[in-house]
Amino acid sequence: MAYAGISAVGTRPEYRRRGLLRTIMTQAFADQRERGQSVAGLWASQAAIYQRYGFSLLGANRRYCVDTVDLNFNAGVDTNAGELTVRRFAGTEALDIMKSVYRDYVAPRFGYLHRSQTMWIDTVLEETAVQGPVWVAVVYAAADEPCGYVAYTMRGDKVDNPARGQELIIRDLVWLTPQAYPTLWSYIARHDLVGRVVWDNAPVDDPLIELLSEPRMAHHRDHEATWFRIVDVPQALAQRGYTASGSIVLEVEQDSLAPWNSGRWLLQVEDGQATVEATQKAANVQLSVKALASLFTGTRRAVDLSHWGLLTADDAALTTLDQLFATRYAPHCPDHY
Repeated sequence: MAYAGISAVGTRPEYRRRGLLRTIMTQAFADQRERGQSVAGLWASQAAIYQRYGFSLLGANRRYCVDTVDLNFNAGVDTNAGELTVRRFAGTEALDIMKSVYRDYVAPRFGYLHRSQTMWIDTVLEETAVQGPVWVAVVYAAADEPCGYVAYTMRGDKVDNPARGQELIIRDLVWLTPQAYPTLWSYIARHDLVGRVVWDNAPVDDPLIELLSEPRMAHHRDHEATWFRIVDVPQALAQRGYTASGSIVLEVEQDSLAPWNSGRWLLQVEDGQATVEATQKAANVQLSVKALASLFTGTRRAVDLSHWGLLTADDAALTTLDQLFATRYAPHCPDHY
């Protein structure tokens, strides 16, 4: 989908509290709609600012901070599958491999960005003086087919541990098979001088804590990630993929910043394809554009939004909504922009 990435917005202190940001955002939504960007997103300096403009949380990022000595897996978890091998590359040597695996990984997932060459070089593979050079370990299946990778950095004298003073920071970790995932972590665990492994942007449905024998030692914590907004309701609903069929009439409450979103919309989905049209039929559900964005991304279930008073619908409509907007994986965006 065409996505409007909003970045580096600011107002000088002497001009604040005059409604300038609201004016800018209102114009931006109109421009985005004109360009065919039916959805928009950002990383918020303060969530309170952008929730006022209809943005809702898109998933979350999970942070791990674990010592390699605590990377012990439950019985039955195959961390060294015989048909898999791991090869290490320096920086951009594995870029073409990473691109191919990443495309396959994100295809069924929601929230991930298409990464241009610049984004790969300047984010995932960027070398910094603090973190040092970037390494990439690629997992291969028996037919020499790549099925996962981890991009990471290492630096010494980062951990207060006389025997394991190194810190390993995971930049990106992607896997295509259940066997590839624990194999990558087994590779990380073999770094015996590393006293701290940090991964700041794992998805919330990442399986690590289910696989570890002592999951609390991963010190996992979920934190706010990107914020998402529907700019053009009928276009966005029509462009989204679906895994269930059904129809429902949505009544979107007054959207003062994007008034074309307000009103009733008949959403009909058949075999994953959607059609959307304005309608005068009775609404099955009433909600704000912010609540709709939470459903759209799969971040929230309709039944939960109903419990919290954020949408109005009967039980049948709630069931239909949750079937239509269900995602196979938790929504996630690991990339800053």
